[in-house]
Amino acid sequence: MVSEPHPVSNRRVGESKTPVVYVIDDDESIRFVLNGLVRSVGLQVETFESPKEFLAFPKYDAPSCLILDVRLRGESGLEFQEEAIRCGVRMPILFMTAHGDIEMTVKAMKAGALDFFPKPFRDQDMLDAIAHALRRDAQRIASEEAMATVRASYESLTPREREVLKLVVAGLLNKQIAYEMNLSEITVKIHRGQVMKKMASRTLPDLVRKAEALKIDPDRLGSV
Repeated sequence: MVSEPHPVSNRRVGESKTPVVYVIDDDESIRFVLNGLVRSVGLQVETFESPKEFLAFPKYDAPSCLILDVRLRGESGLEFQEEAIRCGVRMPILFMTAHGDIEMTVKAMKAGALDFFPKPFRDQDMLDAIAHALRRDAQRIASEEAMATVRASYESLTPREREVLKLVVAGLLNKQIAYEMNLSEITVKIHRGQVMKKMASRTLPDLVRKAEALKIDPDRLGSV
């Protein structure tokens, strides 16, 4: 029998951005088939016999998806789906099973599975589903990175600049903000300019969108 790459749980994973497909299946022949199929389209693949091996493996910093067998030796893929979510696994999950039924499929989908395949599966169907899953994960990563940048920008604001930000997104004019904060209008303009610069916002609508993403609540204002 042809051997497959075996994960080493304590190795340090590089920064390759090549999309990665993870496979958990206790059937070595299925792991071998998926290993070859995924590599045939230029993607990286890591295969595991058990969920424990998968969780111990350092994940790559790249768009990823997980192909998971519903029935594993002594374990339930559906139960592991819930555990994986609790452990912070955010990548899309594609289920496959030789024993699937409607109830099982519905349960997996409600828990967040992206697709469900009976065994044997058509190679092209699986590749199409993998491509879709990787695109979705790439979008998630991009969104999270953009949000991290916005948070870092907000953290760079001084306490006074944060207060000005809150009043600006509440729709107050500079003179109203000056009255609210007991500052001169010129000082408010300076703070406002710094807020726009640090938040990398060229327009007020962009600043408002970022404030909404940060869940900044302007409603605690007093009367103006």
